[in-house]
Amino acid sequence: MVSRGTRPNPRPASLSALPEPPTRPGNGHLQDWALAPLPLIENGARRARAAGSDVFRLRLGLPAVVGFSPAWNRRLLGDLNTFRSAGGFSAVVPYLAGGVILTDGPAHRRRRQTINPGFGRAHLEALRGRTHAALPAAPDGEFDALSWADGAVLRLLNAAYFGGEFNPRLLHAFLAPLRRPFPVPALPRPLLFLQVDAELRRLATRRLTGGGDDLLAVLAPLPGGLEETRVSLAAAHDTTTHALAYALWHLARHPQWHAPEHHAAVLKETLRLHPPGWMGSRRLSRDLEWNGVRLPRGALALYAPYLSARDPELWEGPTAFRPERWEHKPPAWAYLPFGGGERLCLGMHLAQMLILDVLSALPSLRAVRGDDTPVPGITLGPRGPLVVKSV
Repeated sequence: MVSRGTRPNPRPASLSALPEPPTRPGNGHLQDWALAPLPLIENGARRARAAGSDVFRLRLGLPAVVGFSPAWNRRLLGDLNTFRSAGGFSAVVPYLAGGVILTDGPAHRRRRQTINPGFGRAHLEALRGRTHAALPAAPDGEFDALSWADGAVLRLLNAAYFGGEFNPRLLHAFLAPLRRPFPVPALPRPLLFLQVDAELRRLATRRLTGGGDDLLAVLAPLPGGLEETRVSLAAAHDTTTHALAYALWHLARHPQWHAPEHHAAVLKETLRLHPPGWMGSRRLSRDLEWNGVRLPRGALALYAPYLSARDPELWEGPTAFRPERWEHKPPAWAYLPFGGGERLCLGMHLAQMLILDVLSALPSLRAVRGDDTPVPGITLGPRGPLVVKSV
């Protein structure tokens, strides 16, 4: 296998030289991308490894490449001038099309610096009293972990962002489409967004005049702060819900790991196997040579935390649930459930805090029945239901 990473080549090959999964007549990879993207990218990764590459091509109506090696991940997430967020998949989803998520270049760093304090460990510890008070009790007997996690995270985010004051029905209506398959999350909902923005302004006015210690109180005074609140809230809900549901399922199937001293490793292993952000996208702002192939300006450049975290060249027993593997550091740039580099997920510490607090508050669980097949949409979640039992 050739070494992974960039290397000079006086005559780089064209994009057609890259390995790719089988195509369908007339639509390339579009049908498989829409209906079965995980088998598609797994096939592409296998063909790339067999060809000695860490990148493969997809035919999605525009030039597109998927990389999965640590070297590719480091370059894509570290070179913000070449790999631009504007023009990626987030831009077509109204929930995520705004704020720091789509900010590029030097403006991104400045924007992050203004927002980071609200999501830092010190402020989140100050919020912990609110979120602890909002922790729901586990139902007696059998319950669907996926459905329960959805409601639990809704309550916890309401407490963290708004002190529990956001209209619960409106909050549920706003976030529910994100759990649906494409194209549902990408459909415009102008009336719903107007209602949500009105509620945000109402609550923000209270913070600006009377103070507060929730996330809205920190974000509201900032330029564009209400947009950042709405976008980060949308980004937080499904990712946290699916990670929590999978963690409950794994603990129910492996009850020996259900102890506070093990929960951090359980969560890391859950996020390795089932990263909610299973695929990330950028657009190339210039031509780029990668392993002797010219990737053209304007191409869609994808990185796949799902593939990197299941790469048999990087992980022993990559599909097995083994929390004990976290006694050692993971391979650098191979574990990216929250992205990496300067664009590390804004809500990483919040999500971890909420999930670990929920796990610590739960009784012993046993798995009853369920379908944990990963289903990719905006985020990666289980097909469900995941029926567990409190014991």
